[in-house]
Amino acid sequence: MADALWGLAVIRADARKTLRRWRDAIVGAAVLGLGLYWGFLTGGGLLHWIGYVVALGGLALLVAGIQRARFRQGEGGPGVVEINERRIAYFGPLSGGVVDLEDLDALSLDSNDTPPHWVLVQKGQPPLHIPLTATGADALFDAFATLPGIRTEQMLRRMHEPGADVVVIWRSAERVNTVRRLH
Repeated sequence: MADALWGLAVIRADARKTLRRWRDAIVGAAVLGLGLYWGFLTGGGLLHWIGYVVALGGLALLVAGIQRARFRQGEGGPGVVEINERRIAYFGPLSGGVVDLEDLDALSLDSNDTPPHWVLVQKGQPPLHIPLTATGADALFDAFATLPGIRTEQMLRRMHEPGADVVVIWRSAERVNTVRRLH
């Protein structure tokens, strides 16, 4: 009942959902503001220099928070995503599976489905399709960010392009070098 006061809703459901989506960026902005306050408005000394460090940390948190907010597509979609020690597990109503990030050959985004799906491909296994709106899917951002050579800004841009087909976001370097060409 943290969001109710005397039985009345203090924050509307839509506003609460927006605040939850942007929570990391809001914390980053608050830390940045505190750091700037300490760095520029205190009279010098140790707190002055600590303020600059805190401001840089807040700026990093703000940038990462904005990226995470852009990645979050909401919840309530089909299935549940769990990530444990670089292993992605998806439990859906009709399908599911497990993929280790070390064994991942390719990551694609399929915007043809409703809701759009991540497609995780590993050798010798059928592709794992994970809806962007599955419960826990926002944790995939941190898992995908660890893939060597992934371009997170390109991934975020592709997520918000309307009408895109299946787009390869990332491919394993070993997999790229083993693709046979005709000429």
